[in-house]
Amino acid sequence: MGGPMSVNEELPWIAPVCALIRDAIEKGIPVLGHCLGGQLISKALGGTVGKNPVPEIGWSVLNGGKDAVSRHWLGDYVGGTLDVFQWHRETFSLPEGATLLAENACCAHQIAALGPHLALQCHIEMLPEMIEEWCGHWQEEVTATPPPSVQTPERIQAELPQRLPALRRVADQLYGVWVSGLAGGA
Repeated sequence: MGGPMSVNEELPWIAPVCALIRDAIEKGIPVLGHCLGGQLISKALGGTVGKNPVPEIGWSVLNGGKDAVSRHWLGDYVGGTLDVFQWHRETFSLPEGATLLAENACCAHQIAALGPHLALQCHIEMLPEMIEEWCGHWQEEVTATPPPSVQTPERIQAELPQRLPALRRVADQLYGVWVSGLAGGA
C-alpha cells in the first residue's frame, strides 16, 4: 500500500521488503502494489523511483493501453479512460519486461503489469473514510500554490459521489484479473 515515505530513504525495512517481492515473483506468487507498493515492486526488480514532474493529489483520469496485455488487464477499459485517485510526488520506472497499462499527462507510469504482478502509482483501493482522512493531511502536503494536478480537499470531497463508483469499477476489473492470477489464471 501507499505511505508518506520514499523507497529511496534509508529505512531498515525497504531492503527486506524488496527481497520479499523478488522472492514472491521468483516463486510465481502474484504481487500487487499501490503507490509506494508499486514503487517498491519497480525498485525490487531493478527499476528506479524519482520525483514525478508534478505532484498529483485528487481525482484523475488515466488513458488505458491498447495492446494484448492491456486488453487482458483492463477488459472494457482497454484504449479508454480509467478514473482513479492520486496522492504522490514520486513515480517509478518500468522494470524490465513490464508492460505499461495506463498513463496520463502528469505521470507516465501509472499502472504496469509483469505477468500476474501489478504495480500501480495511482490508488484504486480508496474508501470514503480514507479519502476524508487523507484530505485532513492536505495542508501538510501542499506548501506552495498547487499546480492543476493538485485538487483542494473541498473539490476532492465534492467529486466523491460521482467519482467513487467509477473508481470501484476500475478496482473490480484490475483486482478481478489479479485474483485470477492467484489461481494460476494470469
